[in-house]
Formats: sequence, structure tokens, C-alpha cells
Amino acid sequence: MNSDETTSPGLELRAVFGYASDRGLRREQNEDSLIAADPVFAVADGMGGHEAGEVASSICVRTLGEAAFVGEHLPKVGADELRALLREADTRIREATGGRAGTTVTGAVLVSGDGVPCWLVFNVGDSRTYRLTGGALEQITVDHSEVQELVDMGQITPDEALIHPRRHVVTRALGTGSDTQADYWLIPVEPGDRLLVCSDGLTGEVSDGQLQQILSSVANPQDACAAMVQAALRSGGRDNITVLVVDVETANERTGQAAEGVSSAAEPQPAALATES
Repeated sequence: MNSDETTSPGLELRAVFGYASDRGLRREQNEDSLIAADPVFAVADGMGGHEAGEVASSICVRTLGEAAFVGEHLPKVGADELRALLREADTRIREATGGRAGTTVTGAVLVSGDGVPCWLVFNVGDSRTYRLTGGALEQITVDHSEVQELVDMGQITPDEALIHPRRHVVTRALGTGSDTQADYWLIPVEPGDRLLVCSDGLTGEVSDGQLQQILSSVANPQDACAAMVQAALRSGGRDNITVLVVDVETANERTGQAAEGVSSAAEPQPAALATES
């Protein structure tokens, strides 16, 4: 677990973040990876087993971490640049695993949209990005999964989707399958907003109501991450659990040092890469 903060000097914004990852109570390995390197915040959930899934998720976040705009203040980046990065990640994963592994990925980039700070949110698969704003929690991303399609068609309810036997079957992923396209959203940043990026190991165990309660009541982003992981473990911890919380504040609200981090359950390296338990 870790927490840190980065400053956006031009518009006096600060991204204060925390993250946590746990392999859960039933999985032998943690196939999740994450990146928190201003302005990129993302979680990848690997699929494939036998270490292939964690390779896929690690390649994904490393590719995002190599973007030319990492470390840049409010870059003018759009969906086209992200699409090229995700296409590169897809190619690298297929070359490394022979198409036998894949990964979901979701997250957001803090960008300048016509001079206005915005979150450029992206998603492939069933990992999710939420925003807590004005005390209300909204799911920004839409799951690419079989059960979401059934919900959209009115064949099952959202509550039934939580226990459906095919709830973990995704319809889009990087590194495997034929559909690797991401969805994108551009959302203006409001100071005080809180972003939650997570793998389905969290949302499969903890309801949106519980998430809203934790995010609304636990001020420190690192503590909020720890509380959500513990809630998922208490509910069964049947999958890997990875959580990233980002607060956007004005620079005079807090003080601290700028930093960045990439975290992967696979291939621990010194410096920027840390292993999560």
C-alpha cells in the first residue's frame, strides 16, 4: 500500500492519491497492476492464469507509463493518443503471451480540455472508474461484460448481475479476443472531486452504497483504499482486489512532494515499481 501526491502548478491543482492491492483470499497470485504517475492513474486486471495474466496487466501499465506526456502538467491529450497507447499495449501483450492472456484496464488522465482541467476516462473490460462529486457516487465507465449486456437488454437486474454465474466473462480485453476498443469520457475536474479506479475484485464484493459510504466518510485517500480492501476481504475476497483513489484539490489545501509510482503484482523492480501483497 502507498499514498502520495502530485502538484499541477499552472492551475494550482493537486492530485492526492492512495492505492492498495491484495490477492484476496482464494487466488494464489495477484494478476492486477496499477499506475499512479501524474497525470495517469489506471488499474489493469490480468486474465489467463499461470502467471500470464499478471504479465498482461504489467505490460499494460508499463506501456501507459512510457507515454511521452507522463510527468507533464495538464497535457493536451485526447482519445487518439490513448487509443494509440492501448493499441501498443495490446500488441505487446499478444507478442509476449501468444494471445493466451489478456487484461482489462480502466483509469483516467488529468488533461487540459480547451484550457479547462478535465479527466479523460477510459475503459476496456469490467474494471471500473467512479467519481464521487457532491457526496454522490457515479459510475463513469460501462462494463464490457456478458452480464452488462443482459442488464442492458432487460433480461436481468443489476442485483441479479452480481450473482450471475457468468458475471466475470468480459466481452472486451487487451491482448486477447477480437474486440480491444476502449470507451472514452471527457469530464471537467471540480476541486473536491474524488476518483475511484478499481478492479472487479472490489465491485464484485462491495456494493456501490458501501463504496459511497467509505469514500464519503474517510478523508485520507490511502485510508479509504485500505478500508475498501478490507470490506472486500470481509465479503469473501474471491478475486484480486486493487483500488486507486485520487482527490483533486487546490494547491493551497495541502502541502507535499510530487511523486509517481507504478505498481504491479508481477515482475517487481526497484525504484518506481513496487509489489503489492
